[in-house]
Amino acid sequence: MDVAERLHWYRNRLACMSTREVAWRAREQAIGQLERRGLFVARRVLPPDYRNESRDVLGHPAQVDVDRYRQAADRLLAGRIALFAHDDLHVGEVPDWNRDPHTGHAVPMIFGRALNYRDPRVAGNIKYLWELNRHLHLTVVAQAYRLTGDMRYLHGIGRWIGSWLDQCPYLKGPNWNSALELGIRLINWGLTWQLIGGKDSPLFDGAEGAALRTRWLESVYRHAHFIRRHLSRHSSANNHLIGEAAGLFAAWMTWPYWQEVEEWGRTGYEVLVAEALAQNGADGVNREQAIAYQQFVLDFLLIAALWGQANGVPFPERYWQRIEAMLEFIASIMDVGGHVPAFGDGDDGYVARLSQEPDFCPYRSLLATGAVLFRRDDFRIKAQRLDDKTRWLLGPKAEEFGSPDFRPGPLPVRRAFPEGGYYILGSDFETEREVRLVVDAGPLGYRSIAAHGHADALSVTLALGGREFLVDPGTYAYHTERRWRDYFRGTAAHNTVRIDGLDQSVSGGSFLWLEHAQARCEVWSPSDQEDYFKGSHDGYRRLPDPVLHRREVRYSKPQRKIRIIDSFTCSGSHEVELFWHFSEECAVRRSADGVTVTRDGYRIDMRPLESGIAIALIRGDEDLPAGWISRRFDVKTPTTTMIWRLRIEGPAVVTSELDLVLPDERPNGAAYGEIERSGRI
Repeated sequence: MDVAERLHWYRNRLACMSTREVAWRAREQAIGQLERRGLFVARRVLPPDYRNESRDVLGHPAQVDVDRYRQAADRLLAGRIALFAHDDLHVGEVPDWNRDPHTGHAVPMIFGRALNYRDPRVAGNIKYLWELNRHLHLTVVAQAYRLTGDMRYLHGIGRWIGSWLDQCPYLKGPNWNSALELGIRLINWGLTWQLIGGKDSPLFDGAEGAALRTRWLESVYRHAHFIRRHLSRHSSANNHLIGEAAGLFAAWMTWPYWQEVEEWGRTGYEVLVAEALAQNGADGVNREQAIAYQQFVLDFLLIAALWGQANGVPFPERYWQRIEAMLEFIASIMDVGGHVPAFGDGDDGYVARLSQEPDFCPYRSLLATGAVLFRRDDFRIKAQRLDDKTRWLLGPKAEEFGSPDFRPGPLPVRRAFPEGGYYILGSDFETEREVRLVVDAGPLGYRSIAAHGHADALSVTLALGGREFLVDPGTYAYHTERRWRDYFRGTAAHNTVRIDGLDQSVSGGSFLWLEHAQARCEVWSPSDQEDYFKGSHDGYRRLPDPVLHRREVRYSKPQRKIRIIDSFTCSGSHEVELFWHFSEECAVRRSADGVTVTRDGYRIDMRPLESGIAIALIRGDEDLPAGWISRRFDVKTPTTTMIWRLRIEGPAVVTSELDLVLPDERPNGAAYGEIERSGRI
């Protein structure tokens, strides 16, 4: 990022701030200068008062595969770790904590808060460095120690903690920059601390061990002090604020050895209660409009609440009710195959890794935990099975997953989420003949910058029998590769309409939107015969010749036919593009009047009903770009994108017709798709 780019970004960022926020940020800058000079910092930490005890949040699970944890821990001790695009990245038995493990770029050890982490020339790919330093891997090794008692794992944890304290001096370098990163690290330190036995762990035996404990606790105190002074506020008060508050609360629950940590922990508690309601609608949708962040935030809220429950600090009923509503949203949009649409940003972020199951699904895991906590049979059905993360979080209580007295409920739990703007059309839910179409008519994102939102107004996703057909292609990049960041968050990467080659909303930076398209639902009318949605957005009203885009979606259940009617209200001439992104598992081929899309015996025949529309099929095009999907952060793979192009002169309508063809039923009721997967045909 050169000087001109940086100034442009600051100008855009200022445009999204209120006068009050500008004053607050000026104050933060002044405090930063004082901290750099050694003022208002935690230079001296008083000895801990061990008279206050804490109780563990993690229970000892009744049934886990111990070998999985042993193998995972052995791999980590050998310095091999999975990070984003790398399934087997070698970071060394003692990592260089201030070097980006992806690019090898060493980050300067300057005053941490002055570090420009957005610039790859300064910080490399900061996501990789921060992910390693969240210390999620410490809990894995600590779990192996708890399960086996093998001292190698304990000594490995001591080696990592000691090296981190050596290499990451207070307030210096990339690991003293973001309060969120400190909060997540505190949570994983807290889980590790309790798994190895707390203050009386054998790790702290002898003079060397006692010295390590003292240094570790001093850093815990300084982490909490830093977070309390630098809580995210105003337009930055999104999931970061929740994660920071959860870190403060975890510090209090784990290390109640200083009065200040208790005070900061109480602040964390108050922030968590307030933000659980502020950042998540009553309908259960996280206001960042990003499904991956719904999972991320739920983990913070749940782990904090369970930690408080274990230590006699209960959270209020309204907090638990919001968690339950958030789980209902996940249960509702998840198809029968366990997929959730990738609306909004996703960076593979987790608060803690507590499962080593190869088929672990964070969304199903949350529903399994929720099934037990809320006694919900509908959550249990969607979760399908009890997972290891739930076992660790709930201990023996997790085995109640098999209880016969759970409250039954319909699925989907709900089909309309008016605050979040999501609507579910379909039929035969939770069966091999399921049709599940999700329409996005929600806000762009949260607060003035809408940091994690995508320009996807009125986009749709479609799954048949738990197989994804029309998909949201994901995220791929954050701070690096600006061109790809802009593509994946832009309108062309979603199943919606683009006008005159412009995004629906106006970007001002990688996590900043200057103008927000306002989408709304005008009609929602589900019935036994037909589900009907009509909505519009004003994103193109900003054009010299304003355009209002309205979309109607009709699903006829007896005919298994979908019609998507896009209408444009304008006066002049405009280029219109409709984008359709197919799963990489689909086979897409041209037909006489459109395309035929097949997968596992399921088929969609798709065509425009109007003439004069040019149809292009694109796969893995680097230049446009188009024809890509990102299932994991920093990983993109080719898929098929279909683009319909036309030029309109004044008001116009484009009708897209989709005929859905499902496999015939066998006499015993098993679908052909199910038989194919079993290898019997």
